[in-house]
Amino acid sequence: MNCELLATCSALGYLEGDNYHKEPDCLEGVKDLIRYLRHEDDTRDVRQQLGDSQIVQNDLLPIIVQYRQDKALFDACIRLMVNLTQPAMLCFGKIPDDPVFRHHFMQVTSHLQAYKEVDFLTLWCELFDFIVWVLRQEEDNLLIERILLLVRNVLHVPADPCEEKKVDDDASIHDRVLWAVHMSGFDDLVKFLASAQSEQQWSMHVLEIISLMFRDQTPEALVSAGHARSAEEKQRDSQELEALRRKEHAEKRSRTLQRGMRHSRFGGSYVVQGLKAIGEKDVIYHRTLNDFKNYTHDLGKAVRRVPKRNRQAQDCRDQRRSALNVRLFLREFCIDFLENCYNRLMYLVKESLIREQTQQHDETYYLWALSFFMAFNRGNGFRADLVSETMSIRTFHFIERNVTNYYEMLLTDRKEATSWSRRMHLALKAYQELLLTVNEMDRSPDESIRQSSNVIKSNIFYLMEYREIFLTLLRKYDETKQPHSYLKDLVESTHLFLRMLERFCKGRKNLIVQVSCVASSGGFPDSFVLKASGFQLSASLAESIVPFDAASETPLEEQRTEAMIRVQDALLARLGPEALALLRAAREVWPDGDVFGSSDVEPEEELDLLKQIFHANLPRRSAETVTEEEEDDGAELEEEELESVQLSEKEFNFLDFIKRFANPSIVRPYLLLLKSYSKNTPHTNHCIVRMLHRLAVDLKMDALLYQLSVFHLFNKILNDPAAAAYKELVTFSKYVLNRFFAVAAQNDKAYVELLFWKNVGAVREMTEGYAKDGCGKKPSWTEEEEEELRRLYMEHLDSEVPDIVETVIQLLSNSSRTRRQVVTQLVHMGLVDNAKELKKPKKGTQIVLWTEEQELELETLFEEYRDSDDVLGNIMKKLTAKRSRARVVDKLLSMGLVSERRQLYKKRSRGAHGKSSGKGMVSLFRDDSVDQDDEDEEDVESEDSEEDGNERETPQPVRRRSQNFNLTAERRADISLAGPLLWLQNSLNRTANDRDEDGVSQPVPLVPLTEANEDAMENHNFQKLLCKLGMRPPENEQETFWRIPGNMSPSHLLSAAAALTSGQDGAENREEQQGSRDSTEETPTQAEKKKEEEEEEEEEEGSTEQRAQSLRALLLARSRKSHPAKMSTKRSKRRVLDDDDDDEEEKGIGFLFNMLAIFKNDY
Repeated sequence: MNCELLATCSALGYLEGDNYHKEPDCLEGVKDLIRYLRHEDDTRDVRQQLGDSQIVQNDLLPIIVQYRQDKALFDACIRLMVNLTQPAMLCFGKIPDDPVFRHHFMQVTSHLQAYKEVDFLTLWCELFDFIVWVLRQEEDNLLIERILLLVRNVLHVPADPCEEKKVDDDASIHDRVLWAVHMSGFDDLVKFLASAQSEQQWSMHVLEIISLMFRDQTPEALVSAGHARSAEEKQRDSQELEALRRKEHAEKRSRTLQRGMRHSRFGGSYVVQGLKAIGEKDVIYHRTLNDFKNYTHDLGKAVRRVPKRNRQAQDCRDQRRSALNVRLFLREFCIDFLENCYNRLMYLVKESLIREQTQQHDETYYLWALSFFMAFNRGNGFRADLVSETMSIRTFHFIERNVTNYYEMLLTDRKEATSWSRRMHLALKAYQELLLTVNEMDRSPDESIRQSSNVIKSNIFYLMEYREIFLTLLRKYDETKQPHSYLKDLVESTHLFLRMLERFCKGRKNLIVQVSCVASSGGFPDSFVLKASGFQLSASLAESIVPFDAASETPLEEQRTEAMIRVQDALLARLGPEALALLRAAREVWPDGDVFGSSDVEPEEELDLLKQIFHANLPRRSAETVTEEEEDDGAELEEEELESVQLSEKEFNFLDFIKRFANPSIVRPYLLLLKSYSKNTPHTNHCIVRMLHRLAVDLKMDALLYQLSVFHLFNKILNDPAAAAYKELVTFSKYVLNRFFAVAAQNDKAYVELLFWKNVGAVREMTEGYAKDGCGKKPSWTEEEEEELRRLYMEHLDSEVPDIVETVIQLLSNSSRTRRQVVTQLVHMGLVDNAKELKKPKKGTQIVLWTEEQELELETLFEEYRDSDDVLGNIMKKLTAKRSRARVVDKLLSMGLVSERRQLYKKRSRGAHGKSSGKGMVSLFRDDSVDQDDEDEEDVESEDSEEDGNERETPQPVRRRSQNFNLTAERRADISLAGPLLWLQNSLNRTANDRDEDGVSQPVPLVPLTEANEDAMENHNFQKLLCKLGMRPPENEQETFWRIPGNMSPSHLLSAAAALTSGQDGAENREEQQGSRDSTEETPTQAEKKKEEEEEEEEEEGSTEQRAQSLRALLLARSRKSHPAKMSTKRSKRRVLDDDDDDEEEKGIGFLFNMLAIFKNDY
């Protein structure tokens, strides 16, 4: 022992009999020891030396007991004891891997176990008296917190399995500490701190102490403490005993039959024909024939060592039954705690967790308390009011969120995977207990409780995340990280949930649930909605639509344009009836020129007019005149999220939900648990068989179980000497085997199929027959088509066409051939050596980086044209290296020349584009669309210089428009990827916020938790998108997920997330394209002449026309109020019936419009 430590310990005092005599420098000596502990090394040498000297037993405890009146000394001793008794895990951070540090860790733990063996009864009494009777001041709160920490540390000391080899009902060291707590009255103090209004600041400490008090207990053992066993328990015990007796008798009889009739020394030797030994000869067997069925080549071989990473996870510890007196006082503690403290304490802890006022991982104490006390309440005469605080949808949501978080950390933090697995198991137990309590509420005689149960079940069955949590957990089960007990609880919880859901569905004719779907916002409304109503509108809707404001100062021409924009906005919002009502109202206000159609237009013609308006490029006002302020980024992201993924409702079908369990990744965990059928409880085996029965019998997918390992398990069950105890398993095994042999009689390949796990498609093929060869294949090339292809290719081989494949495709007689088919056939015919020779040529100059000269040129041009009306247009014209408008804008922003994009918008008058020639609606926007296409072609060549991915094949009418899309629009053409794109965008934003707050940048894995996200991560196009955004793929076999690199700044992440949205970019592109179009429409001189002519015409006709149209609008509004029923009379007589030809034409047009709607949305 260190001489300074020895001298300091000697200066404290000495123990003589039961009296302790302190030295004058005792207080300074205690403070010196605290100072030594503060400066100890990584091996915790000071702590170990003080433990060897038994300073706690010989000095500190006597000082606290005998000198409690000396407040300074009492406080210092409590501080020192809290430091000495803190868990070894806190001292070392984790269990050390180094053998030397592992030895020090075990030494510290042994000293803690020695501290726990001290008689703490006197100490608890002194601490109890201090907390209860002291007149507390503000500074005493710190001392009370230290006392609670000391109690926590003592209870936290783990048991020594080598020293404590106690049987059940015998008192262990932990039981003796608990009994000392009870005899001192400290347990009543804990209940007081949990229930008192003035002591709510100690709620987390109290909950932690309670969890450590019940560390080795189970709710079932405490409920049955002190009670005689019920008839059901006696019957269950007798059945288990009878099953064990039968098993033992069967094993004894089997051993008797295996004995040979001859003397053991004359067993004989046998040659096993057909079973080869190491050489070419047959195996020679030297034992009795009764044991031959157990023969294997592996006999006598060394057991193969399983790698550590592939070993099954082990359970934490075995639970034991404490002494009866300890269980009785803990049972009374549970009853009092539920009646007086549970709801209040759980509320305070939950609020602290939500407000993040607790330490890391403190939510585990909340989850434990929820599962333990609710289970005790169920067994001890269920009362719903005692646990009302935790019976809510908020609790379900809290646990579901923690389960998801624990699973993510289980995958990412591999070094602490065991700890995360335990926390995940704790959350699963809490979720299971919530379901059991809801199920218990269904059997309550109180009608209000049963109604509350129905409300809770309606919510958890309606919401998607609660229904699919067990599907996800089963699919993600990993036996190397999650123990056997976790799988047992997961299977039992799934069984309970399905049974509750099935019972809930049977009591209702239909059940509406929430499902997620990809939103097709911006698409043209379904025409059948208008057709189904006969193009008739309600009176209230017709009255509420007024397209003209007579009191407004806006000119008539602009109001007419705004009315058409309102029609288009209604169509974009998929409000078909509102758009039709607005169109008809505008037609009555502006009948001249048939801009909104003629007065005798047919309903089908109205539908065509709406489609033309929907796809028209209408002139819209710039962002500067529409809004004064811009919304914040959070609101835009939320709007994008609502546009990308929508939640809809549909009728729930229980069998369809069960079909989602028909997956090998879900069946395998059940069969893994079934392997330990002899150790499982009867209820666990029943849960397994019931799920397999649902798949094999209810869904008729018994072929999912046609696997060799499953049949080996069935054979083991059927040959078990105690098979009579597993009647359900035996019956189900025979059923599956009989079904397999029936299938094998018709399918010769059934025995080969036993080697593989099968999905639903393979199951159908195995039972119903395999697809014939050539079925479903693409049509082959005929000799005439091959000759035509060869001739066209040779004709254009030496020509200077930019893309010979596109040229050949347009000249082929069979227009259905795709580019891939043509390229593949050319390679097959030997006309080209490799498909890469026919790769699509990339347009543009391939300029990516900006040189210093180009940046200087851009800065010079900006300074020259910064006061002009079209800054960006002038810069684009003068730039030497041609680039897209978006790249130039981004560069100007990055160089700090402009602070926002709107500074580069073209400056123009408010109503410059609102004029109309009065020649019909088509003439209102047809010229703009043509000019826009021309401008798009120019932007395509510069935009493609930044893109290096493969271009998609697009129909020719749509190609011009789609080529100007940014990276987002190209990748979002597949609507099925909208959900994964939203998930990726949220991950980027969340990581950027975390890095901005913490200032620490580390690689963050992208962990998919849904099937859609997993499929997207395997999608080739989605992976290309990740590469373009700068994500890092897995570097080696030890990494599984893509990662957000640590060197990406928060601003870079936010810009990448913004690239995944289409609304903002679409608006900017429209503004830029509008500006570029305006710059090429007409010269200033022509515009001034035209404006003067229009002003002269307006002076002559404006007053008369405005007066007439105002009067017409007022008469229209008055007639709607007085005769609302007459508005639709004329149109109702024009209803037409759709024939087959019209339906076919409508389908073709609908498909084209849907495609254009998708591009419209992204654009």
